[in-house]
Amino acid sequence: MHIPECETTDISILTFEDACRHKEDSADYDREKWLYIPDFYSEYRYILGTSGTRPLITIGINPSTAEPDNLDNTLKSVERIALGNGFDSFIMFNVYAQRATDPDQMDKCFNEALHRENMLAFRWVLERSGEKPVVWAAWGTIVEKRDYLKKCLQDMVSIGEEFGAKWVMAGKPSKKGHPHHPLYLKKDSIVEDFDMEGYLSKI
Repeated sequence: MHIPECETTDISILTFEDACRHKEDSADYDREKWLYIPDFYSEYRYILGTSGTRPLITIGINPSTAEPDNLDNTLKSVERIALGNGFDSFIMFNVYAQRATDPDQMDKCFNEALHRENMLAFRWVLERSGEKPVVWAAWGTIVEKRDYLKKCLQDMVSIGEEFGAKWVMAGKPSKKGHPHHPLYLKKDSIVEDFDMEGYLSKI
């Protein structure tokens, strides 16, 4: 379990640029295989994934406890579905970067600074993912937990447009139209087009 120690506004966070440069001496994972930023366990995580030329960029709401070589069940499902759909890797990204096993423990107040750095991380992911990067909407109904999450998604759509990002989903959406969470998908689930702009206009 990971329960945040406090609101993220009360802690010091690395900028995404500094997190990219950070080299943790005690890190014991293969840096050629894994993308992990920052490269140590903390109250927040910008990126976790595997290296490749055609990743499936997967968007959850917020990070949990997963690390390189220690994926949780959600990330194991993400990796299976990515590889099963012809991608050579996956990148797990989140609408909000704060770690919380229980989304009810996420920041009550929106941390603009953390969001800004997270959007720089999203831009970095898109830049390294080739032409027309594929972005999998995979957050389920958890998006309803905080009002600020819609603003975060709107910013991500705007950034995605700059890179010609293609939004996809897997499985049936919820009654309110929220894209399916990876944890409860069949192993052979196929990703298909997702009308992200239409979705945002309705939530």
